[in-house]
Amino acid sequence: MSSAPHSGTSQKGDMTFWEHINALRGVLIKSLLSVGILWLVFLSVMPRIFDSIILAPCRADFPTYRLLESLSRYFSIPGIDASEGFNVNLINIQLASQFFIHISSAFWLALTVATPVILFHIWQFVAPALYDHERRAASRAFISGTLLFFIGAATGYYIVFPLTLRFLAGYQMSPLIPNQISLDSYMDNFTMLILMMGLVFELPIVAWMLGRLGILSRSLFIRYRRHAIVAMLIVAAIITPTGDPFTLMVVFIPVYLLWEAGALLVPREANEVQSAQSQQS
Repeated sequence: MSSAPHSGTSQKGDMTFWEHINALRGVLIKSLLSVGILWLVFLSVMPRIFDSIILAPCRADFPTYRLLESLSRYFSIPGIDASEGFNVNLINIQLASQFFIHISSAFWLALTVATPVILFHIWQFVAPALYDHERRAASRAFISGTLLFFIGAATGYYIVFPLTLRFLAGYQMSPLIPNQISLDSYMDNFTMLILMMGLVFELPIVAWMLGRLGILSRSLFIRYRRHAIVAMLIVAAIITPTGDPFTLMVVFIPVYLLWEAGALLVPREANEVQSAQSQQS
């Protein structure tokens, strides 16, 4: 006795194993082509990208520095001197560093920009096998996760990395030890902080997914809120090791808001809903 296909799925469930493999191979080929084409494009324009984007935080005319200096004229913010110019001159100490950084930076930039395209191809492969409600939930997760990652990366580029660079580039244990920052060190910190902030901004999506799986509950967020605040303050202090509370709050507040957003996205447990209803009645 044959059963009718579920109304929430397509005919993908009737595909054979090799048809699934061919479909998956098509997804991989399209994704690799997307990354490859963008990689070639970014290879040709990478010197301009380096000068105008990647190395922009090294100069005093970076938008974040201009904003901080404007604020320092109206508010007394410690650690910010509007009259002091800021400039970081990088040096290259490895023979092949500039060549390999050119190649690798173009690749990682191509992979980052192609991520929405890759997720779209993966979505086309997976969506026909999902129920209607699963398809809607997964599509929201894909779109929201992609947007949050790019927002987090922008936060890292415009806030976290410039503040960290401004502090560390000017920090000296002794005036006898001048700072000479290498290109490799700059790029390692640049990519690490921006990628870290992109992943941190995925916290609400991860919390939502774990909540739907029954691993997290809203009561857990409430119970450990104080512990989380202390941990987030420590993380913010590590990310931006400056001595002023203004810089610390600039990093801490977005992370804390992400924590609260994750708590709101996690569904309540049954006993929590009943207690809330009893309190309202």
